[in-house]
Amino acid sequence: MNLLRIVSLPKKLLVGQQLEMSISANRTFELWSSFMPIQKELSNKVDQNFYSIQVYPHQPDFSQFNPNAIFTKWAAVEVTDFANIPDNLKPFTLQGGLYAVFLHKGDVKAFMKNIQSIFGEWLPNAEYQLDHRPHFELLGEKYKNNDPNSEEEIWIPIRPK
Repeated sequence: MNLLRIVSLPKKLLVGQQLEMSISANRTFELWSSFMPIQKELSNKVDQNFYSIQVYPHQPDFSQFNPNAIFTKWAAVEVTDFANIPDNLKPFTLQGGLYAVFLHKGDVKAFMKNIQSIFGEWLPNAEYQLDHRPHFELLGEKYKNNDPNSEEEIWIPIRPK
């Protein structure tokens, strides 16, 4: 786990698709397989980055890990506005706020270790607490799906204790 920075993120306009899932009933592959061909139709993308967003109905308690807890996952891209959204995509406004940004290098197994380290070690000892806003991963040009050389940023919503 490598804390890169603490960021005050401005509001972002995103467009994507969503699915309800849990860790035990993971539908991430289905979500991204459906989204990737359609996102190419968007002419107003801000950049080439992708957002993998998790929206939890209640503030998650990561000390009591429940693999069956349901959340909504989004596959999305940032856009300049919500004009001309294809029918099978939906708008999503990512409200701004304070985020702890971590660098993840490696595959899915390493990702889970990093998440455990963030919530089990970093957060309990930080000057911050978890805030009830979406969590997300920023998948940039160094992201390579399930590759040991892949890099992505993990964004955790926080607020001062």
